[in-house]
Amino acid sequence: MNPAELDQLCVNTIRMLSIDAVQQANSGHPGLPLGAAPVGYILYTRILRHNPTDPKWFNRDRFVLSAGHGSMLLYALLHLTGYDLPLSELQNFRQWGSMTPGHPEHGLAPGVEATTGPLGQGFGNGVGMAAAEAHLAARYNRPGHTVVDHYTYAIVSDGDLMEGVSHEAASLAGTWKLGKLIYLYDDNRITLAGSTHITFTEDVGKRFEAYGWHVQRIEDGNDLAAIERAIRVAQAETERPSLIRVNSIIGYGSPNKQNTFEVHGSPLGPDEVKRTKEFFGWPVEPPFYTPGAALEHFRAAIERGQAQQAEWQARWEAYARAYPELAAELQQALRGELPNGWDADAPTFSLADKPIATRVASGQVLNAIAPRIPGLIGGSADLNPSTNTALKGMGDFLPSDMPLDGAQGLVGGGANYAGRNIAFGVREHAMAGIANGLALHGGLLPFVATFLQFSDYMRPAIRLAALTEQHVIYVFTHDSVLLGEDGPTHQPVEHYAALRAIPNLLFIRPGDPAETAVAWKVAVEHTRGPVALALTRQAVPMLDRSRLAAAEGLRRGGYVLLDSAGRPDIILIGAGSELHLVVGAADELAQQGIQARVVSLPCWELFDAQPEEYRDSVLLPMVRRRLAVEIGVAQGWHKYVTEHGAVLSLDRFGASAPYKVIAEKLGFTVEHVVKRALQVLA
Repeated sequence: MNPAELDQLCVNTIRMLSIDAVQQANSGHPGLPLGAAPVGYILYTRILRHNPTDPKWFNRDRFVLSAGHGSMLLYALLHLTGYDLPLSELQNFRQWGSMTPGHPEHGLAPGVEATTGPLGQGFGNGVGMAAAEAHLAARYNRPGHTVVDHYTYAIVSDGDLMEGVSHEAASLAGTWKLGKLIYLYDDNRITLAGSTHITFTEDVGKRFEAYGWHVQRIEDGNDLAAIERAIRVAQAETERPSLIRVNSIIGYGSPNKQNTFEVHGSPLGPDEVKRTKEFFGWPVEPPFYTPGAALEHFRAAIERGQAQQAEWQARWEAYARAYPELAAELQQALRGELPNGWDADAPTFSLADKPIATRVASGQVLNAIAPRIPGLIGGSADLNPSTNTALKGMGDFLPSDMPLDGAQGLVGGGANYAGRNIAFGVREHAMAGIANGLALHGGLLPFVATFLQFSDYMRPAIRLAALTEQHVIYVFTHDSVLLGEDGPTHQPVEHYAALRAIPNLLFIRPGDPAETAVAWKVAVEHTRGPVALALTRQAVPMLDRSRLAAAEGLRRGGYVLLDSAGRPDIILIGAGSELHLVVGAADELAQQGIQARVVSLPCWELFDAQPEEYRDSVLLPMVRRRLAVEIGVAQGWHKYVTEHGAVLSLDRFGASAPYKVIAEKLGFTVEHVVKRALQVLA
């Protein structure tokens, strides 16, 4: 068998494994694997630096299948090249408990770098991975010692490029000149419901050139030499990210379905599988047939990858000898460990301090801990002055040749890839998707910031961070209608409930600066998923911790902030900026001879995870008269107040006015809390 014949045998092996798995599951997307198999083959056998026996080797190239519906392409490649993904898992495609779900999920099959499927998300993730590589290379590489040096690749589809998040992320990638980012566009001109001629007629190449990308086109998606040649050209382009348009045929080889939308997301059917195999000269039976020559050729990736890793390991050891402190710092970050004493400089707040907004307190905490956490990196959607998230003196993440002056918002420390402040511009969705990529890459702890109301623009990426347990911190300021004059377009109301509804996301709404400091500590320490901090624009009082419980109680999600002298008549529950109203109401009720316990409940998820014994010690089961106070929708609070309690909530949109007027008009005052408490007790 000559080399060209072996190449074709291998490409067809990918195709046949894919259609067999989809057919056996009677569910899936055969069109992309049939059309894009040549691209996958070239990537995994000639381009990628990867070691199938060590999928987490740090300096590996990253590959993201942004077109996640074509997951069988990726699973076939991982199985064939020797990852720990046996054939039985391909045969279990889309079945309960398998490592091969319908769309790739990070953490199941080894070698899956990102959870994709919602179109455009993988595009943003890849930009984040490339940005992480650029940042860590600038931070840690030294002359003669290059230990961070890899590419990020992706296969993207028409659908990916239609989604708005890809536009946002592509614009940033071009601005950042991420030359090690190479995307292969499976340009098959067919979507799930029809031809792109009715939905997507723009000149994609010119659009990406306008973004600052290097663009190439391959006319024949089956031309293996052309695919490899284009990727090599893209690798040599160091100043611009690359888009390679591959003119492919969706469902290639399926005689009756290729180049039609029917082949996008439905099994071929037994008869068409037979015809397709006959087209390729493939045995119709048995299914999942894998030629020995093809498997041997694919498995050469193991020896090649081990050699690549060994060569890098020698470089790493030389680097560690020359720069032991830098090497130790990077290793610790890659392990996801925090330095000893990382929070030693975190500010404390007391009654002696004047009232400040929790966003201001957050900024003070962030800037105190950042110098001790080298991997902490992030920014906002053009809102640093409002979100208080600029890391002072730590530079801007930008190409070093970017022309800047003092009027353009430098935070100090210069502009280069080593900068730890990321200016995302007004691109909330891309910001969140890129943050996921930064986290998935490893070695970094990303935070991103905007107003809470604009979390709506980020929700798909937040959901994926929660699904994949990525450590991303969201700083959401202007957290209620009390932001004031900007009015209801900017005032969150339903957003607390919407974010609390996402499984595995910690949503923390601290009630004063002291709780804010503890909330940041929880956010940094919590590694099993993302954390959202909801912070005020308006100043809030410092709670008198000499008579109230310590803010450390926030670590358990909820705690008794102020207890009554005897058995309480009512339990008052508060969160966020309404917490001080609840404390004030308890004091007034006490003057009327009514005993009230005050519970601070800033994080439902942490509280619900506590043992029942603890939860009952806070929300006493025998005390059924309860009142929860939060200036947002009531949804969810009823599980804490019981059928005998009530929720003082805001189930309407806000208004444009000074925040104190809004609070008065909408009934969020101490006097109104007392009135509602008395109604509950009546």
